[in-house]
Amino acid sequence: MFATIKQIFNRKNKDLQKKILFTLGALFIFKLGTAIAVPGVETSSLKDLGFLELLNTMGGGAMENFSIFALGVMPYITASIIIQLLSMDIVPYLSELTKQGISGRTKMNQITRVVGIILAFVQGYIYSFAFVKNGTALDYLQYSVILTAGTAFLLWLGDQITAKGVGNGISLIIMAGILSSLPSMFVTAFNSLVDPTGTVQTIAFGGFMFALFVIVYVAIVLGIVYEETAERRIPIQYANKSANSYGGRQSYIPFKLNSSGVIPVIFASALISIPSILASFIKNDSFTLFVNKWIVTTTPTGLILYVLLIFGFAYFYTFIQLKPNELADNLNKNGGYIPGVRPGDDTIEHVSKIIRRITFVGAGALAVIAALPILFGFFTDLPTSVSIGGTGLLIVVGVALETYKQIESQLISRNYTRGRRR
Repeated sequence: MFATIKQIFNRKNKDLQKKILFTLGALFIFKLGTAIAVPGVETSSLKDLGFLELLNTMGGGAMENFSIFALGVMPYITASIIIQLLSMDIVPYLSELTKQGISGRTKMNQITRVVGIILAFVQGYIYSFAFVKNGTALDYLQYSVILTAGTAFLLWLGDQITAKGVGNGISLIIMAGILSSLPSMFVTAFNSLVDPTGTVQTIAFGGFMFALFVIVYVAIVLGIVYEETAERRIPIQYANKSANSYGGRQSYIPFKLNSSGVIPVIFASALISIPSILASFIKNDSFTLFVNKWIVTTTPTGLILYVLLIFGFAYFYTFIQLKPNELADNLNKNGGYIPGVRPGDDTIEHVSKIIRRITFVGAGALAVIAALPILFGFFTDLPTSVSIGGTGLLIVVGVALETYKQIESQLISRNYTRGRRR
């Protein structure tokens, strides 16, 4: 890791340094925008967000400020869930696009963005109606347009980061929002657990609980690093190569323990927040009570639902990415096979079985890591924002690892190119 950082600051990698600076500059613009409130909105009434703390944490406090970036990129994430579900043989046109390679993915991305903008406008109207008191229909329309424009700008900014910077722009924007909320989250946790006006015993117990809280978060970081690097390797033999040839290397297909990364957590967080958004719009006491009692992640039933959604999206996204049918076809075309397994349907079944097993373990680890801070909150009086911060930390570490791997691969590619020129 330190060698990689040293290479980044090497004078020969000025183009990579420019990409990193461009990324940091774009993220600074995002953070600056979270502090700019929507004109005409009084933000003093937005401090108690309740079940919307998750969106506020992922947006870097943008919801609490009711800023121009209050919606963040979550409408786009929700649109991605909808489009990917519809593309599973539900809408034939979308199913055909998934089979058309790069051109199909480009069209799918365009459709997702259009749906995301529509959802942003709808959510913007809901938030405006829920938070702004005594507004006119024209006022709500104006606020909705401003919030939608903020989301559209963030999508454009994310594209610029992806094209001219390093890492995935949308993921980095989410990560930047969460990172900016982490310091205040730890301060809130300390103030909630340690009472300086109490007795020596209560202060000592509070300090012990805060230390345990920090240990839980360190365990989350270590768990994510282990999960992201763990993989199952399936040996591959080719008909025109000998596995026992002198100096030969064993070929294999690596399957990550968690092939979907942090996507299941992001998708599950977005989906479980939909009832909360509806509750803020409908303003029905019984429905709001139902959401607070059964659906939010800080309740036992909400936590179970959250874990089930993580499992569901982990399987869904993993099989969309890996596609055992295509893998078996590619092996067959290249003269490859798995030792002891017949080509064709047997290979598909064998690979599918392995993917199902490792995904179960990976999704279970992901769910445990996401649930640890929430479980910790069940036994303490921590605010909702602190319990939800565990999910945010999970996303931060996952995105940071993916970005680091991309930077490392770019450095390896540059060193290889220079070596060939010599």
